[in-house]
Amino acid sequence: MTPRMKIETALHPDSDWRAALRDEFASDYLRALEAFLAAEEAAGKRIFPPPELRLQALNATPLARTRVVVIGQDPYPTPGHAHGLSFSVRPEVSPLPKSLQNIFRELKDDLGIDNRSGSLLPWAGQGVLLLNAVLTVVEGSAGSHRNRGWERFTDRIIETVDARAEPVVFLLWGVQAQKKARMVDRRRHVVIESPHPSPLSAYRGFFGSRPFSRVNEALLGFGHEEIDWRT
Repeated sequence: MTPRMKIETALHPDSDWRAALRDEFASDYLRALEAFLAAEEAAGKRIFPPPELRLQALNATPLARTRVVVIGQDPYPTPGHAHGLSFSVRPEVSPLPKSLQNIFRELKDDLGIDNRSGSLLPWAGQGVLLLNAVLTVVEGSAGSHRNRGWERFTDRIIETVDARAEPVVFLLWGVQAQKKARMVDRRRHVVIESPHPSPLSAYRGFFGSRPFSRVNEALLGFGHEEIDWRT
């Protein structure tokens, strides 16, 4: 049996998320999730991203610096793609996943920025929390780790951001991300919604939605600096 690895070990020791999520890390449901992941690995399944990157969204974007939240579904199930940030891939990945290609197409139409690198770490470093609703997936099987506890954990992350005094922009692409809006106080925060950028739905309203300029307009309205969306 693969040893059960605590999810919280992926979080940097000095992360401000550690105190904010202390009760979650001690919860029974997260212990059950850890046991499930260990059983999946013991069964020979390849799980993405690797354990040390499963909380990379939190490591890359401290709670105190979070200004924008982008919510994805689950990690890319393709080897070498997922590295813990929603929609992002490792810098060497080419060609880019279709959803990310569509995101970059809309970015170019919106702000004239022509990105080539699929790593969105430069966004994360500016306070864009790139959070998936589910933080692991089995190779080749999208959605394979849904309803195992990750959704409850990421709900708590969103509630924690919502509770901050500083206003935040929530960028919600697609139905699954928009379900998280119930935890957001729209009186204090800005919520921008559109269809998902996947090839199945991008033409239903994602293209032309101008999410990047709208985020920056909202940030300026808060008295914050704009996001530089170049990668």
